[in-house]
Amino acid sequence: MRHITLAATALALTACSPFPETTLPFFGDGYRAKGDLCRRIGEDDFTNQFLDDAADLVGCPADMENLGVFVTETGAKEVALIDGYRLYSVPRR
Repeated sequence: MRHITLAATALALTACSPFPETTLPFFGDGYRAKGDLCRRIGEDDFTNQFLDDAADLVGCPADMENLGVFVTETGAKEVALIDGYRLYSVPRR
């Protein structure tokens, strides 16, 4: 019975996750602040076309409530939509 309870709990936690499943190479624990839903993205065969030495590549859940605020405050430019994430190029300078 304990195994069933643990499995049900794990399934419930997965269903509540704000992060869609993806193979995007995310790293860090939040962009701008720890715990933010947006995170930096590293290089792979898809993302390398968006990487820039003067900007961070950042992914945010596409249905994130405050995307407009994020774009306004950071000067982000949307470059792609994939796997339920909006990818942004965020200038560092």
